[in-house]
Amino acid sequence: MLKIGSVVLGVADVPRAAAFWREALGYVPREQAEEDWVVLVPAAGTGPQLSLGLSETPVQEHPRVHLDLYAGDAADQAAEVERLVSLGARRVAWDLYPEDADFIVLADPDGNRFCVIATHPG
Repeated sequence: MLKIGSVVLGVADVPRAAAFWREALGYVPREQAEEDWVVLVPAAGTGPQLSLGLSETPVQEHPRVHLDLYAGDAADQAAEVERLVSLGARRVAWDLYPEDADFIVLADPDGNRFCVIATHPG
C-alpha cells in the first residue's frame, strides 16, 4: 500500500525557502541540504516531510495544490499569521474568500500560496 512520503514545493531559492519553512514549522533538514534540494522533517517526531526543490516555473496565482497549516481558534490563527509574516511570509489579496472563511491565505518568500486555518472557529 502506498502512503504520501513528502510534499514537494518548487522554489526559486532553496536556502531561503528552507530557512523560512524550518522556522515556520519547527522542521530540520533530513540530511545535508543542497543548493537545489532539501528534505525537511519534523524536529520533534513524526509527520509529513516537506521537500523543497529548485524550480524556474512561475508561481501560480490560484495554485491547484497548496499547504493547509492548522491553527487552533481564531486568536491562535491571528498569532500564527503574524508570526509567519514576521518570518518573511506575506498576506495575499485573495479574491476567492467565502463570506465565512476559516482560512487566511499567505505566500512564502518564494510566493507559494498556503493557508492558515482556524480549526476551532468561534
